[in-house]
Amino acid sequence: MTPIPPKSLIPRLFALIPCAGQGTRAVTGSAAAQGGEALPKQYQPIVGLPMVQHTLQAFAGVARIDSCLVVVAPGDDFFSGKAQAGYEVAPCGGATRAASVLGGLQQLAAGGAEPDDWVLVHDAARCLITSALIDRLIDACHSDPVGGLLAQPVPDTLKQGRDERVVATVERSNKWLAQTPQMFRLGALTQALKMAQTLGEPVTDEASAMEAAGLAPQLVRGSALNFKVTYPEDFVLAEALIKSRANPRARKAAAPKAAQKVPSDDNSRESI
Repeated sequence: MTPIPPKSLIPRLFALIPCAGQGTRAVTGSAAAQGGEALPKQYQPIVGLPMVQHTLQAFAGVARIDSCLVVVAPGDDFFSGKAQAGYEVAPCGGATRAASVLGGLQQLAAGGAEPDDWVLVHDAARCLITSALIDRLIDACHSDPVGGLLAQPVPDTLKQGRDERVVATVERSNKWLAQTPQMFRLGALTQALKMAQTLGEPVTDEASAMEAAGLAPQLVRGSALNFKVTYPEDFVLAEALIKSRANPRARKAAAPKAAQKVPSDDNSRESI
């Protein structure tokens, strides 16, 4: 990894993209046709680019981020020979997301990042993230004692199920859908992940590790469009949204119709 420049008086900002997953629930027809072997979803194409490249483009648009580290599994040569302007790749991914993030944090520290520097961890498969949303999170959290994450209030009725039958309706007040990026101090997040690993605590995201350490991350309003691409139908929606962003004329023409259909206070359909 390229050495990180000497530290300034202001904590720096780093992006960390765990990209070591092998999930194939989102296999598309085009991916399945490639030699009969499915690509991990983060490498499957959307509008002519691997999904992760759309993610990296959004982070490249945030000038405040000092550097971006993509964590891949050992032996993953997907980025070999590809231009890597604006990001670096480290083959330190683990068997779980938490292990991959911890490996990436240790890689950043070895390169010169300090414990009080900020790290924004983001899912490679949330390829609809925008530079504006990333900036929103940074603005909200850069002076916070803990840090925080993008999230959306739950808009729908929640049901608890068992054997594909409803057993209860869950109160949705104060319930949020966690998104990424999630922004925490490098030292505090490293310590929280190590503690969870030692205690065998389940870690589904970085915020859950911080919660297990007794901290309360800040919830920063995200966007319903910042969803994780997981299933085949998600690819169709992601492709349509990316194409609409690239065609301002079509987006402008559709705006009046959208305004008539969507109430002004419906944040679940916020366009960012």
